[in-house]
Amino acid sequence: MTTTAGSSPSPASTSPARPGRTAAAVPALAARTAAVGGSPVREILALTDAPDIISFAGGLPAPELFDAGGIRAAYDAVLRESPRRVLQYSTTEGDPALRAAVAARLDARSLPTRADDLLITGGSQQGLSLLAAALLEPGDTVLVEDPTYLAALQCFGLAGARVVPVPTDDDGVVPDALDALVASERPKLLYLVPNFQNPTGRTLPLARRRAVAEIAARRGLWVVEDDPYGELRFEGEPVPWISQCPGAEDRTVLLGSFSKVMAPGLRLGWLRGPASLRRACVIAKQAADLHTSTLDQAAAARYLADSDLDVHLAVVRDAYRIRRDALLAGLAGALPSGSTWNHPEGGMFLWARLPEGNDATALLKKAVAHQVAYVPGAPFFAGSPDQATLRLSFTTHTPDEIAIGLTRLAEALG
Repeated sequence: MTTTAGSSPSPASTSPARPGRTAAAVPALAARTAAVGGSPVREILALTDAPDIISFAGGLPAPELFDAGGIRAAYDAVLRESPRRVLQYSTTEGDPALRAAVAARLDARSLPTRADDLLITGGSQQGLSLLAAALLEPGDTVLVEDPTYLAALQCFGLAGARVVPVPTDDDGVVPDALDALVASERPKLLYLVPNFQNPTGRTLPLARRRAVAEIAARRGLWVVEDDPYGELRFEGEPVPWISQCPGAEDRTVLLGSFSKVMAPGLRLGWLRGPASLRRACVIAKQAADLHTSTLDQAAAARYLADSDLDVHLAVVRDAYRIRRDALLAGLAGALPSGSTWNHPEGGMFLWARLPEGNDATALLKKAVAHQVAYVPGAPFFAGSPDQATLRLSFTTHTPDEIAIGLTRLAEALG
């Protein structure tokens, strides 16, 4: 029975079961939801969401760098000029103008793409969920980097997949190990974040991308390359996507997102893949949400038409490079002697390892007590976790704030 504002609930809705009658048990939740659980990273973000904590934990873009004026102008324009269209239902595949704009950007980076090759999604995370729905049966095997993006592990877990880690080194997945695992495990797909990976910040070199494409073609394997960070390069030369490597054309899915380059609150991403798989993802999306917001898609397309995203990205990259350098400059004084860390050429994260015997998860409590935070590395591993690892994000604080945060970190870990 529904209770409306100003009315009182009926006795049946508030009183216990009458004597002699036993209430039926509440139906059980699906086992997969209990097995997967929540995101430890998002729980850490909730714990550290206080103004006096300097947090290196979040994977968040710098909010002061959002082009709020340009985005607002785009919304104003589409609502003024075509309100009946942008406030109405639309096609599952996505706004034609937005798909054309994304295709043009991919073309400009030497990946020939037509608008019809794309499906607009609710961020690249939805693209991953749609692929899981379209490709995976319960029990299917998925290969991942170790460590890997935590929400991907959640997605594959909810699909009932068996997740197997591929051995990695400082350059990412090791091709010989990957080839052996594909032969022995017969996986349905391989999931990679090839550019400035979350959580490690590392980039897969071209030679290894070509090796991945060759293994996929020879062994029969889908490759999903998730690229939310690729346009955030601030040193070195861009590396072609796996989708551009010979042999990968008919078995590679590329996921992209506007979250890191425009604004995450738009929840806009895209999926590029072969027609047969894309059609299956369209059906899965129809079952999930019918279509991505018509208004948000139209505004994003208008923004890309009226503004120069590349000029905006140049400002973002410069700011992030300065912040990365500030973090790198202070790590030697902040982490215990014997710690190691990498030097990402872009993106939002770097990966550090404390000396043997340290537990980054246990030490986080001391860090938060000193008003600084990071993300322990352990939750990102599909295999045996390395408890000494941690992820540090450099994007959301100024160099001065980063220096203060590193001083606090040194006090906590000293």
